[in-house]
Amino acid sequence: MDPASPDLVGLSADDVATRRADGRVNDVPDAPVRTTSQILRANVLTPVNAIMGSLLAVILVAGFPGDALFAGVIVSNSVIGTFQELRARRTLTTLAVLSAPRARVVREAATSEVPVSEVVADELLALEPGDQVVVDGTVVAASGLEVDESLLTGEADPVDKTVGDEVLSGSFVSAGSGHYRATRIGAGSYAASLAEEARRFTLVDSELRSGVDVILWWLTLIIPPAAGLLLLRLLVTEDRWEEALRGTVAAAVAMVPDGLVLLTSLSFIVGVVALARRRVLARELASIELLARVDVLCLDKTGTITTGEIAFANLETVGATGGNEAAAAVGAMAGVDPSPNATLAALAAALDDPGWSAGAVVPFSSARKWAAADFGDHGTLHLGAPDVLLPEGEWAVARDRVADLAAAGQRVLVLTRSATGTCDPDVLPSARLPMCLVLLEDTVKPDAPEILSWFVDQGVTLKVISGDHPETAAAVARRAGVPDAQTGVDARTLPDDAEALADEVVGSAVFGRVTPHQKRAMVDALQARGHTVAMTGDGVNDVLALKDADMGIAMGSGSSATRAVAQLVLLDDRFATLPRVMAEGRRVINNVERVANLFIAKATYAVLLTALVGLFGVPFPFLPKQLTLIGTISVGVPGFFLALAPDASLVRPGFLPRVLRYAAPVGAVAAAATFTAYEVVRRSEAPLAEARTAATLTLLAISLVILLGVSRPLRPWKVGLAAAMGGWYALTMAWDFPRDYFELVVPDARAWLVAAVATVCGGLLVAAVPRWVAQRRAGTGD
Repeated sequence: MDPASPDLVGLSADDVATRRADGRVNDVPDAPVRTTSQILRANVLTPVNAIMGSLLAVILVAGFPGDALFAGVIVSNSVIGTFQELRARRTLTTLAVLSAPRARVVREAATSEVPVSEVVADELLALEPGDQVVVDGTVVAASGLEVDESLLTGEADPVDKTVGDEVLSGSFVSAGSGHYRATRIGAGSYAASLAEEARRFTLVDSELRSGVDVILWWLTLIIPPAAGLLLLRLLVTEDRWEEALRGTVAAAVAMVPDGLVLLTSLSFIVGVVALARRRVLARELASIELLARVDVLCLDKTGTITTGEIAFANLETVGATGGNEAAAAVGAMAGVDPSPNATLAALAAALDDPGWSAGAVVPFSSARKWAAADFGDHGTLHLGAPDVLLPEGEWAVARDRVADLAAAGQRVLVLTRSATGTCDPDVLPSARLPMCLVLLEDTVKPDAPEILSWFVDQGVTLKVISGDHPETAAAVARRAGVPDAQTGVDARTLPDDAEALADEVVGSAVFGRVTPHQKRAMVDALQARGHTVAMTGDGVNDVLALKDADMGIAMGSGSSATRAVAQLVLLDDRFATLPRVMAEGRRVINNVERVANLFIAKATYAVLLTALVGLFGVPFPFLPKQLTLIGTISVGVPGFFLALAPDASLVRPGFLPRVLRYAAPVGAVAAAATFTAYEVVRRSEAPLAEARTAATLTLLAISLVILLGVSRPLRPWKVGLAAAMGGWYALTMAWDFPRDYFELVVPDARAWLVAAVATVCGGLLVAAVPRWVAQRRAGTGD
């Protein structure tokens, strides 16, 4: 296909300018990235802010503006959330430009790459293997063009495209090359959603976010009736309705997990931005959490374990073929493909093209495992996988030599010749004579053994899924340190039955001669067995598996189709970045669990204190400002530091049940100890302010014990954080101004003793109850 031919000249500069002036451009809608106004609304108009704002109005109506300190949560949630999301959006949008697919347009007989949004109506576009079809169009020239439409239609087999056929945006080229003319562009094109999907910035569903949403849903159901019943009770027991409102607001403020959503989102955002600095593009915030949960990592050999820089090594002739004849034939095959893959490009760079005229040409396909061309008097040549092209039962010496080379990790192709006129993409001619073996080199990445060893140490099972010879793949896997890689399984022998396939995939580590659809089936089989599967790849043959995997990881230098469907894109192709991604995911999961424990324990003791006050008909033990002080010192500020702290410890499943098993009992202990101290001091004829001070001291001290409990394993800085929070409260009590503002008093010796005893008993129970619950759960086998 000569771009200079009349049909392939494309538009002129004037044609393009006219269409732009008329608005006939591929005005691709923005990817689902929130606008600034949407970000502001999402971070300001939240359910938590709505509840806190309502309580603010109530406390102002009651005439206690000094108790409105909790309104600072509204400001902090809104400002921090908005700032971090704007920062993340800017970082990811800038980075995604490097990953976004580009269109290869032909204008005035010259081919160039332009952003997808610069394609105009009637544009002539070129297609090569791995290219994504970015707008709908009609084929005007084709050379063995095969398009995979499985992402659109679910159809497994690539579709042959000839002149006049339609190509749909969102599909991708699996083999061959061609040109097509744009017919539907802009919002009407399917690619409008797929082409820029790598820029997506959303808080998608994840186990963490789902767990937090469940917590918020239940508290939304609990808080209004609990606060309403408390108000009714206090209206009976309090002398003034204003004091009843004041106590109700205090209880409601404590029940609201005001910073949980913020710190969860903040943990995700900080993780994604940290990865962006390492040139890792995450399409979704939950991507870093998902990789931390992966227990099976499927690796494409070329470009992942190996450098992907294929080099020609040698030719070994077969039979009576001469060296010059073999070199000329291989050079001809390398030069005949207008869109060569990496292997053919390496051969073309090393061997001269003799200039043979080719009739029919069948480009290389990862499904067929071979390419072919009819060179007239020179015969029809096939170049591809030896175990596909070498006839069974014949040329045993050549087959044995291939086996020896493959076992040594050498990549081997074979060139065969048959009679002219036997170049059929669907049928191999039976009478094929091998001419030579083509030896290629592809080295293992220097850091691959260390990185793969790290994954194994983390409990991740490795699977090598390659289109190469099984023994070649196994030899490379052994050099890279993949466990159980003594031999490779030929994927052509794998069963079609899903259960039987799952048995084979689980039982072996290395697979060769895997077709693109087999890669997807193997990923599906592992998922059916309950595994969380990540798949790495860079070529068009990896697209389907990347799409179906729980975590698709593409290389930045890979095809545009792989980058479009992957959840993570390693823009600098550094496989060594993956441990950092997993570490970020573990940090997010483990730290959000710690923060959730703090907030749910706080909500638990607030609900139980509300119930106890309603049951006994006594004044509420705290003022709103006092609970704001306790929440800030024991939950809000330390939660912020814990949410951003490094933590690469192993992730355990069952986030929400584990949080509830810890937070509910320790929150109940805190409530019981605090209410006991409050009632003992109050009934000793001490002033109400002194009883509330004793309650504040007891609850804050036990909350700091809970803080140390959720911070395990303890580090010096974590102990220092808890000590600093305790010092903050001590300063508040020692300084007249804050002590008076929070309406605290210096208690007498008896109140100090009661608070100390309640704190010690409560602290011991906080340490003991979770262990007791865990032992009972282990004893019952739950």
